[in-house]
Amino acid sequence: MEKTYTCIVCPVSCRVTVEEHGEKLAIAGFSCKRGREYAENEHRCPKRMITTTIRINNGVLRRLPVVSSSEMPKEKMKECLDLIYATVAIAPVRGGDVIISNVCDTGVDIIASRDVDDLAL
Repeated sequence: MEKTYTCIVCPVSCRVTVEEHGEKLAIAGFSCKRGREYAENEHRCPKRMITTTIRINNGVLRRLPVVSSSEMPKEKMKECLDLIYATVAIAPVRGGDVIISNVCDTGVDIIASRDVDDLAL
């Protein structure tokens, strides 16, 4: 079975094809080593970063932007997002604060990506 991926590592956006031959993969269409690695990883175990916002109480803003500390398995995204969206932070928060540690047992933390002061300041 052959599958085609559009590489997102650089602006060239190569169309990379991956064909399975047992445990081995035949990969074609990449123009650099990073493109080959991207297609192999995307085929075997796709991973994604999360960037979103959550509610924050008592803050000068109503939403707190958050980001994952690293990529996580794509299959865990819905479960992680459900937990993230159910989370409410309380101001003040500083950029870099861990909001959720080891989200859904992925080994990835959800981190505040900016400061939000409380209303009292």
